[in-house]
Order: sequence, then structure tokens, then C-alpha cells
Amino acid sequence: MPKYDKRTLERLIEGELKWDELKLIIGDDKDPNRFDMILDILQDKVPWEEKIILPLHEHLHIVAKDGTRIIKCDCGHEFGDYRENWKKKCRIRVRDTIEEINELYPKDMGCDPNWMEIREYYCPGCFTLLEAESVPPAYPLVFNFFPEIDVFYEEWLGRKAPDR
Repeated sequence: MPKYDKRTLERLIEGELKWDELKLIIGDDKDPNRFDMILDILQDKVPWEEKIILPLHEHLHIVAKDGTRIIKCDCGHEFGDYRENWKKKCRIRVRDTIEEINELYPKDMGCDPNWMEIREYYCPGCFTLLEAESVPPAYPLVFNFFPEIDVFYEEWLGRKAPDR
């Protein structure tokens, strides 16, 4: 019997839980079927049919499509193979002047554009802000996370990973 029902997990995903509720969930043992419940909740929220294998990032999912695993946005935009950096296929805004940085930070609280720039990554399909990072100018795009999907499913969940 799960400790947390689907509605509670939906509220968790939406950021609607009060701190006292959230603290209990964080510190408690995980329900054996919680991962599957989370996948079901996320799947219900998207307009497309491909099966979500793993949530990757807010608004981004690794899905099974035509024998491959790709990254897909909530809106349906496809970023391609999950082993490649999805940021390369984004619309990118670089804030590299004092004026642009001061749009985000109070005066003298932002970074020095000679030392740091702020990159904002937007989905080309829906223009949702997917991520922002602060890096030195000309620094390569950061590849955040490369999940070992088969290992996660087989060694952590104890079952075969979904077909591609």
C-alpha cells in the first residue's frame, strides 16, 4: 500500500505542498511504486503518446520513440538522442552586458560580464525557459546529466528497462 496517493504526488510535482508535508515525504522511505506513479502523472500532463522512460529536467523527459530514446519537451518538441546535449538544440539568450545582467539583478549584485555570462536555454517549440547557467565567457555548453537508463531500471528498480 503506497504511503502517498497520486494527488499528493501531483501536488509535489506542481510545488503545491507546504514545507511540513514536503519534509515528511523527503525524509520518509520511498514507496516501491512511487517512480511509476510519478511517470503516470507526468505522462497524463503531456499531449503526446510516446512513453516517458525517465524525467530528465523540469519540462524535459526521455521517451521511447521508434526504437530510440530521445529527449522531448512537455510541448512535444524533440531534442534528439538523449546521449547528446539537448542545450545545443535550444534557443539561447546570452546575457553578457551590464545592462542585460541588471535586468535580473539589482545594481552591483550581478556578475561582471568580463568574468561571467548568463545563458538562458529556451525550448524552440514553446519558448519555455528550460535552464539558466552562469559560466565564464566562451565556456562550452554544460552537459548536466547522462543517465544510465538500463542500469537504473535493472539495478535500482529490479526490472528490464522499457523498450526503446
